[in-house]
Amino acid sequence: MIYEIKLHPGVAKYLKSLDSNTKARIKEGIDTLSDKPYPENPRTDIKKLKGTKGRKSFYRLRIGNYRVIYTIEEETILVTDIIPREKGYKWLR
Repeated sequence: MIYEIKLHPGVAKYLKSLDSNTKARIKEGIDTLSDKPYPENPRTDIKKLKGTKGRKSFYRLRIGNYRVIYTIEEETILVTDIIPREKGYKWLR
């Protein structure tokens, strides 16, 4: 199954602010989600985030020093945030 990928407007704006190499790596990583958005083994760079009970399930894709946060709704992947590693997951609280 191929999933459609949608970016939150804030994510698209943030991507524009990054340098071209980082932007290309992140876009390439996001594009790979259309084939395999779920973690398949424990060593993958995709993890389901804990602490989201009562809300949608969120996933984290690790790309270098950035984390791509997304959720899956039917056949659509919604990328909700891209955060630098050093900022942590404060948005989750």
